[in-house]
Amino acid sequence: MSAFEFFFSFYGLLLGLSVAELVGGFARVLHERQRVRFGWLTPLLAVFVAVDLATFWNQAWRFFRDAPFNPALLLVGLVIASTFYIAASVTFPRVSAEGVETRIDLDEHFWSHRRVVFGCVLAANALVWALLGALALVDAEWAALWSPRLVIGVGLFAVCTATAAFAPQRPVVITAMLVVLAYTLWNMARAGAILIAQGGWSPATGG
Repeated sequence: MSAFEFFFSFYGLLLGLSVAELVGGFARVLHERQRVRFGWLTPLLAVFVAVDLATFWNQAWRFFRDAPFNPALLLVGLVIASTFYIAASVTFPRVSAEGVETRIDLDEHFWSHRRVVFGCVLAANALVWALLGALALVDAEWAALWSPRLVIGVGLFAVCTATAAFAPQRPVVITAMLVVLAYTLWNMARAGAILIAQGGWSPATGG
């Protein structure tokens, strides 16, 4: 087992729990849909968290695949993935069969918990940025990763996510969320376009 495989068996498990918590939260809400007012804010928030989780999975391969085994990296992975788990677990409200007469408004849930969700997403990303910044200080190859496009993207993501978390004006919060969601989806669309331009991939052949 390589150092990356060992690291990712731990890091990937924790990120996987975040995905399970996010999807499970949606499934629980869907199960109780008769007493849920869905709105559109919490579903958009869930899409944002899901896309950023996928981005973190990609970053694990890109940034950690050549990393040596070190307990400090396991601790960093634990903190990052645990922060994301909190965000994923709070995105949807807890629902149960008890109190079936109680109505659930997902828009109200968004306004009550958006600071925790956006704040945790921002914190997890900031930890990765700090790690990459520290590596850039000691290695020219890592410093080269900080292209103008990456710096602008990090700045846009940080400003919009912080605004969505802490701005007091609701229209500002919604605008910031829509901008950062559009940015993350644009990055995914761009990656898909690159894959298509490269011809996709060849199907595996049997032995």
